[in-house]
Amino acid sequence: MKKYFQFDELGTNYRREFIGGLTTFLSMAYILVVNPLTLTLNSVQDFPDELRMDYGAVFVATALAAAIGSLMMGLIAKFPIALAPGMGLNAFFAFTVVLTYGIPWQTALTGVLIAGVIFVLLSLSGFREKIINAIPVQLKHAVGAGIGLFIAFIGFQSAGIIVNNDATLVGLGDLTKGTTLLAIFGILITVLLLTRGVNAAVFIGMLATAVVGMIFGLIDPPTKIVGAVPSLDPTFGVAFEAFSNPADIFNLQMLVVVLTFLFVAFFDTAGTLISVANQAGLMKGDVLPRAGKGLFADSMSIVVGAILGTSPTTSYVESSAGVAAGARTGFSAIVVAVMFILSLFFFPLLSVVTAAVTAPALIVVGVLMVASLKNIEWDRFEIAVPAFFTVIAMPLTYSIATGIAIGFVFYPITMIVKGKAKEVHPLMYFLFVVFLCYFIFLVE
Repeated sequence: MKKYFQFDELGTNYRREFIGGLTTFLSMAYILVVNPLTLTLNSVQDFPDELRMDYGAVFVATALAAAIGSLMMGLIAKFPIALAPGMGLNAFFAFTVVLTYGIPWQTALTGVLIAGVIFVLLSLSGFREKIINAIPVQLKHAVGAGIGLFIAFIGFQSAGIIVNNDATLVGLGDLTKGTTLLAIFGILITVLLLTRGVNAAVFIGMLATAVVGMIFGLIDPPTKIVGAVPSLDPTFGVAFEAFSNPADIFNLQMLVVVLTFLFVAFFDTAGTLISVANQAGLMKGDVLPRAGKGLFADSMSIVVGAILGTSPTTSYVESSAGVAAGARTGFSAIVVAVMFILSLFFFPLLSVVTAAVTAPALIVVGVLMVASLKNIEWDRFEIAVPAFFTVIAMPLTYSIATGIAIGFVFYPITMIVKGKAKEVHPLMYFLFVVFLCYFIFLVE
């Protein structure tokens, strides 16, 4: 085992890898709660229950997808990087595809499956890295920041801090309401922990918020701690059902859905692989060894996740917390996989995780994602315009896809007018046409 993971060459040992893996798990464990709540549209009160995904099944799918994905990354690519259903991708799945487009979650899972299969083929061919390079880095950063704002906006809404206002569309909620005060406490404690550099700040913040909520009677205590694992039947294999009706899949709307899954997952993974590998000292100059294996593991995890019943998985930037704690090899990712498997038996504890508990996590994750704004060249107007429209349109239109579409329509236009048409990759002109058709034919 030590030889396979090159412990001696990388200056690590079992203890460091275990602590690193445990740190990574604690840093990303919030996804076990946030993902089921997001995919079931828990914060949308007037959504028909019969159209929602099954909460227990999504929880199991989340844990298993994270475990299998992390295991493949650890064994195949040997990177200290964990995987799980991605924040932003789950919001797009639930709030844009299901809620806004009206696409059934069963068909949406088919879209995830198709995107995953495409990823696998692109990874095996080596073409995935080339496609990544075709999208301008400025728009990559804008998409990440826009998703961060969108996630934070959802968090503020579910906390009751931001509410509907007929005069101004949105306004400040009732800050004296018990659950809203609890969410504010959660935000404060999580921010303080992160400021102090605590690796598991998001997880600890959720735990502290839940405990305080129970103390003040705002959250009902769990009836038990360990229980039976919920059934996966409601979601397992459902992704294949839509293939019986090709019209549900082969249309422009689903093309936009699949392209968005592809785009966001593309750059989530690429950015995380590079940043975490660089932090761990695994880069060889500008080259990441075994990058193809890492992308393949990530791609396969998306396919597995879709079959199990969850939104696309992706490499988690929280893995950097594990690297900071000493992780250097894929053994730490295997530790994370084991932790996710064990978490399946603690499902009853999730009853204490309400919207007030998860809202701080959404808001803080949004803050971390918006940090990518610093990498955009705002002094170049031809770049600033599409980047700004991408970022601002996501929360204002309540749609990640719309934000991407607006930015990708404006980018070729501003670059052509600036006299830099040759700097635009041909793929960007193709996407310009695709998203233009999206606005003409799909947006009502």
